Amino acid sequence: MADALSVPEESGRYTYNDYLGWEGPERYQLINGEAFLMSSPTVEHQAILIELSTQFHIWLRGKPCRVFAAPLDVRLFPEEDGSDDTVVQPDLLVVCDINKLAKGSVNGSVDLAVEIISPSTSKKELLLKFQAYLDSGVREYWVIDPEQKLVQVHIYENGKYISSGYKENAVIQSYVLEGFSVDLKTLWAAVPGRPSALI
Repeated sequence: MADALSVPEESGRYTYNDYLGWEGPERYQLINGEAFLMSSPTVEHQAILIELSTQFHIWLRGKPCRVFAAPLDVRLFPEEDGSDDTVVQPDLLVVCDINKLAKGSVNGSVDLAVEIISPSTSKKELLLKFQAYLDSGVREYWVIDPEQKLVQVHIYENGKYISSGYKENAVIQSYVLEGFSVDLKTLWAAVPGRPSALI
């Protein structure tokens, strides 16, 4: 393992072994060896995440798939020697293969990943993460934009993503979790100061 670093250098290329050696309160994600600092979540972000996590958790109770919320490391392309260079932390993820659950991380592609973006989320990070999820075979990937009240849903099919957009009070039917749906008005209504009557 590399010597511990308080923070990664901006120009560096890193592996999971490097990632494990970083010290300090900051949280990072690695995408193709590049480190991305994770900003502190907003109240709006957390309100949506808790509401969505609750809906997934209740629906999955007693079923084989498990839902987890960040922070939890996902090594999309794990290597036994720790040389893999992509470690992400989706805001919410669903895993149906329990063999992928290690003590400190999920090792391999997840079945469903959800990201809640903010104005500080860079386009580069989104693009690289989209490609990493596609390359690893994540079967369903949601990107929630609270500012625009928009959700982009990407479904993995024949090596590519088929994408659809859902706005305002639309209902999303999950592809991976057959029978599970989310009414978007419940997400927007969960945000403090955003009364459901005004949505």
